[in-house]
Amino acid sequence: MESLQQFLTDDHRRLDALLERTGNCASAEELAAYDSFRRGILKHIGIEEKIMLTAAARLHGAPLEQAARLRLDHGAIVSLLMPLPTPAIIHALRTVLSAHNPIEEGDAGVYDVCDKLTISEHDELMAKVHAAPEVPTNQNATSPRILDAARHALARAGYDPALIDG
Repeated sequence: MESLQQFLTDDHRRLDALLERTGNCASAEELAAYDSFRRGILKHIGIEEKIMLTAAARLHGAPLEQAARLRLDHGAIVSLLMPLPTPAIIHALRTVLSAHNPIEEGDAGVYDVCDKLTISEHDELMAKVHAAPEVPTNQNATSPRILDAARHALARAGYDPALIDG
């Protein structure tokens, strides 16, 4: 039986590999990898926010202790997906994900806690996870407003906002 933890951890590995293939987003292949990463991470975050954390909070009777931290990181990640990808944006994404993923993975990580809390609804939740839709995306665009929003989201989540300034 596939666990939520295994599914989402495997998805982290898939997304990490795509992000690694983005390089500097200078070639068509690197841009294609970035686009796949971008669509995949948005779907992944949607699964965590709309399915996993929601079910865990309902069954726990309150949001998980780490939920607020994860949501701040998710906000930072999503804000970094808006501007055109640059080496600095890719570096910032890697920085956030390298701090974020360990909170979710492993024994006593959020995924493990969620698996234990949601065991009575495992099959239903996994069906929702597998049926989760792609998240529609807009074309990347860089403007001072978009970059300021990304800096603000990074700072709010506790990261250096200058990460995107390369």
